[in-house]
Amino acid sequence: MSLDKNQLKDLIEKVLNLLGMHSDAAVNLLLGTAAQESHLGTYIKQIGSGPALGVFQMEPDTEKDIWNNYIYFRPEIENLVAEIAHVAEPNSLHLHGNLVYQIVMARIHYRRKSNPFPSANDELGLAAYWKNHYNTPKGKGTVEEFVHNYRKYVKEI
Repeated sequence: MSLDKNQLKDLIEKVLNLLGMHSDAAVNLLLGTAAQESHLGTYIKQIGSGPALGVFQMEPDTEKDIWNNYIYFRPEIENLVAEIAHVAEPNSLHLHGNLVYQIVMARIHYRRKSNPFPSANDELGLAAYWKNHYNTPKGKGTVEEFVHNYRKYVKEI
């Protein structure tokens, strides 16, 4: 059973507004990422023996990289993460079970990329952005899967 897409969208919007990183494209990209990675929260731990956690299926090594190479160099963002998500350092328990923290980390992950987001309603563009910047070209996920899961879990919002 997945999360209610409207409630998740509302929470993503609130968190991104608090971070000062809101855009319609960012909201749809995060919703699409959750749809692709966990079927909108059906899975909060990677199936099999993989290390990915939470609705965005982020790996703890990715979380640590974000902290070590981005957050710690931006005190204003570090303070926002602590204030909004109540997390002050990499923490796999929060990555697994703190939905606000998961949203924060997924958004910051995308924030580190220099390419601009596609249009908020460009499903194929969102899928390609996810593939290149979240799943990576070597990852198992495909643009076609993302589009399918976006339409299945998110589209009707």
